Amino acid sequence: MGMLVSSFRTMNDIRTSGWWTIFVHPFETSQWTLENYITVLTADGMANAFINSLIITLPATIIPITIAAFAAYAFAWMNFRGRELLFALVVALLVVPLQMALIPILRLYTTLELNGTFLGTWLAHTGFGLPLAIFLLYGYIAQLPRDLFESAWIDGASHYTTFTRLVLPLSVPAVASFAIFQFLWVWNDLLVALVFLGTAPDVAIVTSRLTAMVGTKGEAWHLLTAGAFVTMVVPLIIFLSLQRYFVRGLLAGSVKG
Repeated sequence: MGMLVSSFRTMNDIRTSGWWTIFVHPFETSQWTLENYITVLTADGMANAFINSLIITLPATIIPITIAAFAAYAFAWMNFRGRELLFALVVALLVVPLQMALIPILRLYTTLELNGTFLGTWLAHTGFGLPLAIFLLYGYIAQLPRDLFESAWIDGASHYTTFTRLVLPLSVPAVASFAIFQFLWVWNDLLVALVFLGTAPDVAIVTSRLTAMVGTKGEAWHLLTAGAFVTMVVPLIIFLSLQRYFVRGLLAGSVKG
């Protein structure tokens, strides 16, 4: 609340009084201003960074969820050679720190000329998010009643039909909960973006722009609060609007009956 209120106050008001003083005369228009947001979105490049963050976050959320859903169904309901070994490998990848993979992947990206591109960042986020996505979705899909699958297979449904017509509709809470988790992680990420994307103005994202603003405008609180709220508004909307799916997905499969 304090940051939101401060983002609409002038620089002089922020330096001379606390943000809570606006409640004395909340409808006095002279204490409110939009200049902070106009400056941040235009002069400081936050508008372009906001678009770049959307371009990175949406595919980096959709791609791993799509792959993980297919993989989780295969691990749960398809019999193939090496299934247990592959699933154990997926679980083992959960304990590998992300930082260990940054330098090898960066060298590979440099060779393939993927460094500094949106595609390279999508692939990095997909790779880092897949183990957890597969593990979480597997825990939910494996708990679905076997009778449903047997009925579908008796009716002649293929694995693809069973997955699209039966599993996906029933797995909406789990898929939505991980979508929120992945979206928030990618949107708020700074490390992966700095390593694989860089800080060039045409590819900068909101977190890197906010970091640059902190370094260059350390005392300009009227601009920093506006920039910080720009980075927060989308995660807040996503989480608050889909919160019920997030809770249902976390609780799904934890109890039986």
